[in-house]
Amino acid sequence: GSTLPKQIKRADLFTYVETELKALEGELVDARKNEYGRADKGAAWALLARMYLNAEVYTGTPKWNEAIAYAKKVIDAGYSLIPDYTRLMRADNNLHNTSEFILTINYDGKKTQGYGGTTFLTNAAIGGSMTPTLYGTNEKWGGIRTTRNIPLLFPDVAGFADKRAQFYTSGQSLELSADPAPAFTEGYAITKYRNLTSAGTSGSDPVFSDIDFPIFRLAEMYLIYAEAVLRGGTAGEGNTALGYVNQVRARAYGGSSGNISSTQLNLDFILDERAREFYWEGYRRTDLIRFNKFVEGSYLWPWKGGVSSGTAVPAYRKLFPIPSSDINSNSNLSQNPGY
Repeated sequence: GSTLPKQIKRADLFTYVETELKALEGELVDARKNEYGRADKGAAWALLARMYLNAEVYTGTPKWNEAIAYAKKVIDAGYSLIPDYTRLMRADNNLHNTSEFILTINYDGKKTQGYGGTTFLTNAAIGGSMTPTLYGTNEKWGGIRTTRNIPLLFPDVAGFADKRAQFYTSGQSLELSADPAPAFTEGYAITKYRNLTSAGTSGSDPVFSDIDFPIFRLAEMYLIYAEAVLRGGTAGEGNTALGYVNQVRARAYGGSSGNISSTQLNLDFILDERAREFYWEGYRRTDLIRFNKFVEGSYLWPWKGGVSSGTAVPAYRKLFPIPSSDINSNSNLSQNPGY
């Protein structure tokens, strides 16, 4: 008979994944040499860089120098930012964004049809007075909108200065009430994902998305390097970190008007910059936990903790519950505290 797996601590899992990634590195295709969508050395380095950035959360021991080293390996591998941020999440990003994308989840409107992934990120944002065909779809699910915290990080919500601001605001209020109007008029819609090609034509299917989702992209490596230096990593250099941040911002602003100085570069700025660069890409929860702002009362957003103005929540929320189906099928598992 089989033996049920034992429950381990996350520090042990961190060590296991780290060991596995380093062991297989030599077996992987060189960075930027593999078939698009398949892992190569660059993907392994990017995952290690991200793990090391969060190592103190997972293990109790910071690994800033390692985060710097592996981010730099990716940076030096020949990747480059695409010129136009607004085209990152488009139907033909598999053709035009390979210089920046390190590893992707590939979607095809005809061959990988499903209601999750970038199909959800595109269609679920459309509601109110929005016209679906302007986003390359016939769908209007009208269920997702952002709280005010993200739009207010930008100098203007129309993207005149920072092109990363991609919101639909016409007829929309900034605030969300306890009982949002069913007409989708509360909160701004995020229009980052559009099932349109770079030429403006619709994707291959009127319902399902062609937009590939980047698991890792170069901009993250620039900001990992900068954050690790600011947190005390000695394997990097401050001027290099500043240069990387300004490369990200120069793309966003279309020039040097958004550049910052060394006196402006601090951890609070990095947290905000990561929000501006990566909103709706799945980073925020992990970032807020790393910055000790996810459950704490020092950083609030509307309806955090079920209160309109936001409030602190219990610390156990930093972990997800183990699914009851897993616990029921394995007597060695114990539920995480608080659940």
